[in-house]
Amino acid sequence: MAYLLQKSMVAKVVGVSVFMLLAACSSDQRYKRQVNGNEEYLKAPGLSSLNSPSGMILPVQTGDYEIPVATSKGSVGKGLDIRPPAQPLALLDGSRSQYAGDTAVIQLENSAQNRDLWSKVVAVVQSKGYTIASRQDGGQTLNTDWVQWTRADEDLQYRGRYQVSLRTEGYQTSLMVKSLGLEQQGNAVTAPAIVQRYTVSMLNSVAQGIEQLNSDQASKTAAGQTADLSVISGADESGLPLLVVRSPYAVVWQHLPAALEKIRMKVKDTSRPLGTLSVTYDAPGSGTWDDLGVKDPDLINGDYKLQVGDLGNRSTLQFTDPKGHTLTQAQNDALVAVFQAAFSQTSSK
Repeated sequence: MAYLLQKSMVAKVVGVSVFMLLAACSSDQRYKRQVNGNEEYLKAPGLSSLNSPSGMILPVQTGDYEIPVATSKGSVGKGLDIRPPAQPLALLDGSRSQYAGDTAVIQLENSAQNRDLWSKVVAVVQSKGYTIASRQDGGQTLNTDWVQWTRADEDLQYRGRYQVSLRTEGYQTSLMVKSLGLEQQGNAVTAPAIVQRYTVSMLNSVAQGIEQLNSDQASKTAAGQTADLSVISGADESGLPLLVVRSPYAVVWQHLPAALEKIRMKVKDTSRPLGTLSVTYDAPGSGTWDDLGVKDPDLINGDYKLQVGDLGNRSTLQFTDPKGHTLTQAQNDALVAVFQAAFSQTSSK
């Protein structure tokens, strides 16, 4: 009995120790920021002077192959944070992004879609749960209270305050997010890479919300329009073949996934702001083409890129095949009837 009791106690102690070890490991997120590999390079000896035997004449020294002495003040080995610098994303139509100093910026054209941009900025900030500390609608500027960030690759989380503003110059409007302070456990953080990471996160969060509002608005507009999805063959400025659809971008984007599915093109990835789709083509049997009443376009199986262009009351479709080549004129012409039939069947439902 004493032996069994002792054995039971040992098992409990081991179990508790393993549990505590696993708990400690699960809360340590450093492995997500560390290089995974051999660190023997850190033990490499430094450069030393060349000592030659007495009487040996060495070549004349030149600086052509001289290795400069470098001193590193940054982290190395496991202490090195391998995460790439955060970059603002050009999520909005026709936009460009950049980061400078402590400010992340998205520049976009003054289009009809962006006339009420400030009201969208305010709506997004509020919908995200970011408390507004101060707001000036006349100057199109607001300051947030502390925003608490939660990232799985951090052991201790950060919080920051930000200024969100719009600035219009000529034909462009800039959506800007400036860091007003960053803290970790009550301590101020000024490391440029970390400040950039969370300032960019704020800008991308606001831009993503605005893009969603624009997408929802475009979908509502498209739903109320009568779709004229007539398809003709055309060419871009370089003379490369493409398809022209006689409907606005929002209408075509709404009906395009179903049309692609009709001809066995499976959508893998999309970006509405960029007008790009990645699709995988698996040629169907003759029954599919018979149902559509068209001929087989004779496309090879594989991954295709599809670029959708916005021409106002027209849209363009341009395919790039698995080898990275734009479709030939013959292939493009064959797709005119294919997409005309596919759009007709999907839009009639």
